[in-house]
Amino acid sequence: MVQQFFILCSGADTFILKTCSQGEQNKYAGIGATVFFTALMAFIASSYALYTVFDNVYTATFFGLIWGLLIFNLDRFIVSTIKKRNNFGNELLQAAPRLVLAIIIAVVISKPLEMKIFEKEINQVLLEQKNEMTLTNKNQLALQYTPNIEKLNTAIGVLKSEITFKEAETNALYTTYITEAEGTSGTLKLGKGPVYEEKREKHDAALAELQQLKESNSEKIIAIENQISTLNAEYSDVVKDSQPVIDGFDGLMARINALNELPWWPSFFIFLLFLAIETSPIIAKLLSPKGTYDIKLDEEESMVNTWARQKIQQREQMLLADTALNEKIYNEIKREEEVYAYKKKKAEELLKLQADAFKGIQVKQL
Repeated sequence: MVQQFFILCSGADTFILKTCSQGEQNKYAGIGATVFFTALMAFIASSYALYTVFDNVYTATFFGLIWGLLIFNLDRFIVSTIKKRNNFGNELLQAAPRLVLAIIIAVVISKPLEMKIFEKEINQVLLEQKNEMTLTNKNQLALQYTPNIEKLNTAIGVLKSEITFKEAETNALYTTYITEAEGTSGTLKLGKGPVYEEKREKHDAALAELQQLKESNSEKIIAIENQISTLNAEYSDVVKDSQPVIDGFDGLMARINALNELPWWPSFFIFLLFLAIETSPIIAKLLSPKGTYDIKLDEEESMVNTWARQKIQQREQMLLADTALNEKIYNEIKREEEVYAYKKKKAEELLKLQADAFKGIQVKQL
């Protein structure tokens, strides 16, 4: 039962193969088993690859099954259409397009399985790429907010410097009137005289201005700090909203690119393994000698070709015979029509003569 199933997978003519030896049947059962397991590997590989795209087991399994059946049909077609010839060069030329197709199929099958085998390494590469993308994204978004924030911080610095400058001025006036009272500067008279009062009034006025400046600038600084807080909040929200895009950067193409970042030789040998599996039925067909099945298949095809040529020749001879017979028949009919026309013409002439004679007799009687 299993052998018959694998023979069916090989695409061989089961009716002819049943008349061959057991060894010949085993050979084609082995070829069919290779075709079947290659399609099975294609189903597994494509299902995993599609799972990374759809993130749904049932969808990936459904389309993976379709892909596996497609690969099975292609491999079965490739193997079944290679015919054994008496010249190896002709056989190789016949198999060349099929070998190219087998290489393409091997690449398609091996890549998803490579991604599964090296999944941990690929995840590490993707993590590094995501971290780099996160930093780049933050820096790019910061370029939209940093200039405004820096301007606002500069404005805060200007307001604070105004207060600092006013404080220094007020402190200088304080020192002036204190030293005036002590007699160490100014008039150099000890006590609180008119000059002291004048300087004290200037200090008090400057102190009042300083207090008012602090209040007004403090309000401005608070308002500016609120603007900075708003911009920082907007920046944080934008970074947060864009982060899921970076976190979702693990699709099929991203994983293929990450796989290419890894050392090439493990992937290359896995590809060679699947290439060997995919091309093994074709190579087996090319290297195996012409067996009983091939001889009987050639005989069957030769019988069909001979029968077809014989039928074509018979139809051509029938056409020639029918054409000659029809020409003969129509030529005879044509000659009979000529005799009929001649007789008709003479009869008409005779009737005319009889009418003329009858007319002459009638004229004489008058």
